[in-house]
Amino acid sequence: MIKAGIVGVSGYSGKTVLELLLKHRQVRVTYTSANNAHGKISEIWPDLAGKTDLVCKKFDFNDASQACELIFLAVPHTASMALTPQFLNAGILVIDLSGDYRLDDAADYEKWYGTPHTDRNHLTKAVYGLPELYREDIKKAKFIANPGCYPTAAILALAPITSTHQDKIHSIIIDAKSGISGAGRKASVALNFTETNENFKAYKVLNHQHAPEIDLYLSKLSGNLPKIHFVPHLLPVNHGILETIYVQLEDSVSADNIHKLYKRFYKTEHFIRVLELGKQPELKDVVKTNYCDIGLAVSEDGKLLVITAVIDNLVKGAAGQAIQNMNIMNGFNETEGLQ
Repeated sequence: MIKAGIVGVSGYSGKTVLELLLKHRQVRVTYTSANNAHGKISEIWPDLAGKTDLVCKKFDFNDASQACELIFLAVPHTASMALTPQFLNAGILVIDLSGDYRLDDAADYEKWYGTPHTDRNHLTKAVYGLPELYREDIKKAKFIANPGCYPTAAILALAPITSTHQDKIHSIIIDAKSGISGAGRKASVALNFTETNENFKAYKVLNHQHAPEIDLYLSKLSGNLPKIHFVPHLLPVNHGILETIYVQLEDSVSADNIHKLYKRFYKTEHFIRVLELGKQPELKDVVKTNYCDIGLAVSEDGKLLVITAVIDNLVKGAAGQAIQNMNIMNGFNETEGLQ
């Protein structure tokens, strides 16, 4: 049994971490905080009434460090780098759900997040928490940079083909769509119901902060790849990400061989489901789960591979993956709290 805390429990990711931990047999939640909401958790999140007696307080490092052995930082980008060094120096395990430690170069961070990185000492020490690729590193980690939601789906979808056919890939286009909860729980005209309902739009076209994260970890896996073009869209749904990825190849491949490759690559991965040829994944099959479903199709000439991947942006794309990482770090069953 470990004692865990959540900083940022008033946000969607923080709340989802709490929901999952309340079902976890090896964890006791001993601390919750937020700077924009205080009081009983059941008052902040009425659907959790009767499930917990926890009280959310304004963040205090001394309180948090005395109460916890592991902390989840479900805070906005740029906030985590002020907190992480304090917890690590106190010997507390850290799982950061923000983007502050996903890129390993301070100049890249400043370019994409618009502010200098103030904790360069730990920037290269974070383990990227994508279990299907970095499980052995996660087992030994004290500090996890939880992947972004879009990159989780994109990297899982592309890892098998880019790691085996990198010399045959001419171009990669990622057409990604996310539910509105991916933008966080904040007031914004652009996220109002009347702005998003019965609407669909692209945003940050070729300029989203998750693009360099996708580039970085696929390059580490595969070496040199052609430039990856990433275009996100806002779907008028609460949960879910669907990415349609177009991989243009120099040489022909067969659908059967590609399908066998993917089935082999993820043979032992509980949370990855490669669908049979002719089937495509749907959001409704993964919402509120930690699964990533992948569908495959190949053009008639064999030179265009279309990969479709779906996840829940708040679960496999955030809180669920954070719990999965916690399980691996502590030697728990990897699926504990996630079934």
